[in-house]
Amino acid sequence: MARDVAVLIPCYNEEQTIAKVVKDFRKVLPDARVYVFDNNSSDKTVEKAKAAGAIIEKVTRQGKGSVVREMFQRVEAEKYIMVDGDDTYAAEDAVKMLEMVDEGVDMVVGDRLNSTYFSENKRFGHGFGNVLVRKIINIIFKSKIQDVMTGYRAFSRRFVKTCPILSDGFQVETEMTVHALDKKMNVGSMPIQYRDRPSGSESKLNTVSDGIKVLAMIFDLIKECRPLLFFTCVSLVLLILAAILVVPVCVEYVQTGLVERFPSLIVAVMLILLASMLFIAGMILDVMIKKDRQRFQIALMNLDEGTDE
Repeated sequence: MARDVAVLIPCYNEEQTIAKVVKDFRKVLPDARVYVFDNNSSDKTVEKAKAAGAIIEKVTRQGKGSVVREMFQRVEAEKYIMVDGDDTYAAEDAVKMLEMVDEGVDMVVGDRLNSTYFSENKRFGHGFGNVLVRKIINIIFKSKIQDVMTGYRAFSRRFVKTCPILSDGFQVETEMTVHALDKKMNVGSMPIQYRDRPSGSESKLNTVSDGIKVLAMIFDLIKECRPLLFFTCVSLVLLILAAILVVPVCVEYVQTGLVERFPSLIVAVMLILLASMLFIAGMILDVMIKKDRQRFQIALMNLDEGTDE
């Protein structure tokens, strides 16, 4: 296993658990550099992380996505482990995850859902949301991803340096997953140990509001990554509405030879024209997306060549 490993821990008010997380990873991966990226904590997170031996980095823009974006930009390494600072994940699993990266996997997903997640996590909304998001993404991208929203992952250098993070909040895990699937990068999954937060440690997630943000982001990502599918579906909806309006007009014309519902006819024709334009737009964007994927693969090969040198 290559020695150049960076452990990245995004943190916000985790004074109760951060020292243990840092110590656990320093013990399991003694040659790794352990970074704690503090996101404006108001407690003693920074002091305890520093005392435990972590390298401290500050990120002022609030939100987990903002922190991950800065982590990927600032830290140089051959392999990366990203883990939450709430002590819900076991450091021992990182060894196998890094071995999978050595074997050619670009992103290793720490799978909680097929492990201890549902017995440890008592918040029904979180479990339901995880399963729902996983099913949506697997259907859209024809994948078999096991846990879309896990905070425990391992990355290759080429994934970290080619993954654009645009979201600011907890949608970032979904964004990384979709990026890997859309760009056909090597994605692996490994069941991991999961334990609920210790007593007194509070989750920063809001099940409803953060769930809505994740679903909204999935909607946007489908539009961007699968434009032909997205605009075809919109066109079909418009054509159905047009049919609802125009069928009575056609029936009336057959029966009487007259068209008295001109407003309905005009709206139906406009909907048909709009549906046609959106479908054409979807086809054009689909070609552009395929060209973008080709450019990404070329950039990836250039990055790999530069790394080999």
